[in-house]
Amino acid sequence: MSDEKNAGEARRWLLTARGDLESARVLNAGGRWAHACFHAHQAAEKALKALWYRLDLDPWGHSVRRLLDELAVGSPETQHALRDLADAASELDQFYIPTRYPNGLPDLTPEQAFTNAMADRADALASSILERVAGRMG
Repeated sequence: MSDEKNAGEARRWLLTARGDLESARVLNAGGRWAHACFHAHQAAEKALKALWYRLDLDPWGHSVRRLLDELAVGSPETQHALRDLADAASELDQFYIPTRYPNGLPDLTPEQAFTNAMADRADALASSILERVAGRMG
């Protein structure tokens, strides 16, 4: 893909990531904490995929941590710039399945298991990833 197309695709993914983060905030404010956590995960996932596209790479999968780790493998500069986000990425990955499925946790539904504090934390984690990615993309 040309640099111009890569930049355009990256912008589309980053814009969608920002929309997911805003959705997470609306859901959090409405007391839909499990869904807010999931959308925070989605924001981080899409932000990292935006950076993959910007670097002319082909992202695959839904693990924020794996997207971060594999992105860093190819570039020492990227690894240095993003390595402190590994814990945030791992924490956000915990919101991918249990927030959406009634059998994702033993004996609890997502609505019973997730709290406002967890949704606030997910927002902060996703925001840190999104901001760092946006800064790397210029």
